[in-house]
Amino acid sequence: MEGTTKHPKKAKRTTGISTLTDLHGTIIRHDDGTWIKIEAWTVLAKSEIPHGIRYSLTLHDKSGTRLLGYDNAHAVAPANPFKFAGQILAYDHKHRHARDKGVPYAFKDAYQLLKDFYTDVDRVLAQHLPKQPKKP
Repeated sequence: MEGTTKHPKKAKRTTGISTLTDLHGTIIRHDDGTWIKIEAWTVLAKSEIPHGIRYSLTLHDKSGTRLLGYDNAHAVAPANPFKFAGQILAYDHKHRHARDKGVPYAFKDAYQLLKDFYTDVDRVLAQHLPKQPKKP
């Protein structure tokens, strides 16, 4: 069963981890040639990955170019690096387009990650796909 651990001295367990890790290796192909790839597995929690899950959720065009990505493979430089000098930042971030180096993402839990990712997938697909003519 997932949810918050009841033992008061243990770290709070992030909800949805098993749902996300069950999706590891999933590739979803769309009729228009775009596709989604989900990778997620558990790791030991540490300051850079406090929730204990390594993940990469990506949307690609038909040629394989990443259009959108949420991951925690590396640190991302914040917009104001002096504000965070000396701090270890979590690796969670998102790439908003093919050339985006990434912006920090506030990881809440695995369910919210999936919701945020698919919300952005819908937005990106709406921007990149040709408009369909309205049926009379």
